[in-house]
Amino acid sequence: MEWVETTAETIEAAKERALDQLGVAEEDAEFEVLEEPKPGLFGRVRGEARVRARVKPTTPRAKADRRDSRKRRGGRQGQDEKRSEPKRQTKPAEAMPARQRAERSDRPAREDRPERSEPRESVDPSVVVAAATTFLTGLAAAAGVSGTVSSEVNGEDIDLNLDGDGVELFVGPKGNTLSAVQDLTRVVSQRRLGDHDTKLRVDIGHYRQKRKDALSRFAMKVANDVLSSGQARVLEPMNSADRKVVHDTLLEVDGIETRSEGEEPNRRVVVDLVPGD
Repeated sequence: MEWVETTAETIEAAKERALDQLGVAEEDAEFEVLEEPKPGLFGRVRGEARVRARVKPTTPRAKADRRDSRKRRGGRQGQDEKRSEPKRQTKPAEAMPARQRAERSDRPAREDRPERSEPRESVDPSVVVAAATTFLTGLAAAAGVSGTVSSEVNGEDIDLNLDGDGVELFVGPKGNTLSAVQDLTRVVSQRRLGDHDTKLRVDIGHYRQKRKDALSRFAMKVANDVLSSGQARVLEPMNSADRKVVHDTLLEVDGIETRSEGEEPNRRVVVDLVPGD
């Protein structure tokens, strides 16, 4: 997964810009702070914060790697403790209470203990698609709607779209119901199958693409208004995915810059003139 780098006056602001570019929520991203602002005279701050971020990898680290890492850490820690702690004398087996000797004798030898299971193998994307399709068509039927599901698989990316008369009821205001349907579909397909590799997205009646197109047209209209009036425009609160559409749409517009301000869930995009233009 590719990293993106952003700068801002504070580390938190730089992280928010990175989230806007990635189009994900904070819990789905990981960050590295490359540079922090430095304190200057009279409480001022010199320099900018610079961070890089990426979408969290979905493939879990192999358990064997985690065991090796713990062994290395435990080995170093154990060496330090041995240097600092006085030697302890081991009691002979005869001096132990009978109950303790019995418990020790009942413990299985190290070589007899079962090995931990290896990580699960990758799940075929077609199996994930089949499970998700069954769930979505069943959901539509339960609501009395006749819907069909189309799918598009590109590597680890899976895009599903439920279409048919009346499927709009699964969209909801600003796509809120659609987001819930997507979460449920991921549970019944990816999680139940133990799939950690694919990235599943669900759409209803191509709502996401229609909204993206509408946001792009709206963003261009706002940019033209800003260029004509010379006044910045603050847009209504949007989620990170919608903010990313606005940022991407206006990225190449001459004389226009965009930034995000505020805290979730009231974070907004500001469309402004480039300073000095």
